[in-house]
Amino acid sequence: MNAGESQLCFIDSNIWLYRFILNPRDANAIPKQKIATTITNYPNIIISTQVVNEICANLIRKAKFDNHKIEILIEELSQGCEIIPLSFETIQFAVKLRDRYLISFWDSLIVASAILEDAKILYSEDMQDGLIINNTLQIINPFRDVNL
Repeated sequence: MNAGESQLCFIDSNIWLYRFILNPRDANAIPKQKIATTITNYPNIIISTQVVNEICANLIRKAKFDNHKIEILIEELSQGCEIIPLSFETIQFAVKLRDRYLISFWDSLIVASAILEDAKILYSEDMQDGLIINNTLQIINPFRDVNL
């Protein structure tokens, strides 16, 4: 059993995009898509409205998803994940995390959302693999071995 299969985990938008978009210029696109599909099928997934927005915006722009496909995707996300809104509390906490861990503003919102919802794992390709934040949340790059 993989780390995230039984634990509450948060999945960043970049992992979702590997599930839906194959980049022909990336020699590792197919293995990454398989990993992303496995992770995004785990139970106990949390995402924020920020992640939903990022997924949709990128699929419209990069994969030319039309409105009907976006509607279906949003429905599927709502059935397979707990989707949490960004609150003012989340933003306040994100600013503190940003300063303490020197992460971008947008990444700090993801991290804050994950921590406030008690996620133990945050899957992201863009953040520091292995970093443990607030002694509760571990960032995991699920593609670290593929990128060698």
